[in-house]
Formats: sequence, structure tokens, C-alpha cells
Amino acid sequence: MIAAAIILAILVAGGALIYLLDRGGRRRQPQTADTEADNATPADADNDSGCCGMHLTCEKDSLSTAVSTEIEYYDDEELDIYANRSGEDYTGEETEQFRDILLTLIPSDIAGWARSLQLRHIPLPPEVSDELLLIVREAREAAVAPH
Repeated sequence: MIAAAIILAILVAGGALIYLLDRGGRRRQPQTADTEADNATPADADNDSGCCGMHLTCEKDSLSTAVSTEIEYYDDEELDIYANRSGEDYTGEETEQFRDILLTLIPSDIAGWARSLQLRHIPLPPEVSDELLLIVREAREAAVAPH
């Protein structure tokens, strides 16, 4: 029963990652002032800082490459050898290398590390990608949960 719950959580996290990467990769269609006004939400009117709290990720810690184009290294220069490689082709040892780095990052650096890998064209192994999404989701839920 626990194994089934873990597998389900991994599948959900993988789906969320694919959604985020797809959403970040698509270009927005130009909108006119009329359609922008129609699509505005009350939170948009109250908060012009780019984060209304209603989305999975906010601009400041988005996993999308649209936020920052400056590459920042997190003591992970050795991962550059995996640039432009398929994320499905990693060996178990290579996957563990990514996992070790992810698990040693401080929580506030995780989104920046993911952006850094995207800018460097280094795909995460699917297993590590799922773990990254779970960590980010848990951190967001903990931040939103009432104390």
C-alpha cells in the first residue's frame, strides 16, 4: 500500500514537472488590452510584484528559465559534461551524482539550481526530477500551511 502511494506521488510529481517545463517553454500569445483586462484576477490587481500566491511557482523562485539568464553554479561544475544529453540515458551512478547534489543543497537554492541546469542545457534524470518536484511542492505546502 505504501509502495503504491509512493509510485503515485512520483507520477504526480513527474506530471507537474512536465507541465511546468512545457508552460515555461511556450511563448505567450500577444494579447490586446481588452483581453488582458478580461483575464485579470482580483489578485492581479492587488499585487503587481509578479506573485499572487495562486500559482505553483512565483516569479522569484520559478523553475522557468524566463526569470534569469545568468548561470549560477552551485558547486556542480562537474555536471557540465552532461550538457545536451538525453535525461533518459543516465546510468545509475550518474543519476546518484545528480541526487547527491540535490540533497546537499539548502532548500532556498533548489529552484535556482534547477534554473541553472536548464540554462546549461543539462537535463535531470527523471527520478531526480521527480524528487526535485516533491521537495519544492513540500516546501511550498509548508510555507502556506497555517502554523
